[in-house]
Amino acid sequence: DGIVRSLIQRKASVLRIPYDKDITKYEYDGILISNGPGDPKKAVKTIANLKKALTQTKPVFGICLGSQLLSLAAGADTHKLKYGHRSQNQPCQDTITKKCYVTSQNHGFATREESLPKDWSVWFTNLNDKTVEGIKHKTKPFFSVQFHPEASPGPTDAGFLFDNFLSLCRQKSRKH
Repeated sequence: DGIVRSLIQRKASVLRIPYDKDITKYEYDGILISNGPGDPKKAVKTIANLKKALTQTKPVFGICLGSQLLSLAAGADTHKLKYGHRSQNQPCQDTITKKCYVTSQNHGFATREESLPKDWSVWFTNLNDKTVEGIKHKTKPFFSVQFHPEASPGPTDAGFLFDNFLSLCRQKSRKH
């Protein structure tokens, strides 16, 4: 699994738990919600458990389906894309820095921008169709991307996402 490999390469300890388990019952420094497949709205138990986790301030990072699940847990909505995004070389722009990244993608759903709660913002946008490619909480360490940073499409352009997540996890860990 590329996501686990990306974390282990950065000296992280990884505990995999099933989709329907309450993560808050475990000891952890951060949550990475991984990729799919499937309709995110059908993952009812996962969404409920993520809502519970979002009451804390431990870092949360969603990738692909994980981004959609984070959106739903935050109170946003998702929708099915007409064709989906399936390929590499999908251009995504960071809405903060305006930098464009070459990404690999394989998803059929996306977050509805207009449904994001006021304390969340769009972080990445797909430059081909202007759909949401990532979200970020305005004050808490919660963020996600729709694309696959572990796929190294650029070749390692998006690796900083793992670095940022683990840095936040380690900061939280030192405070406890």
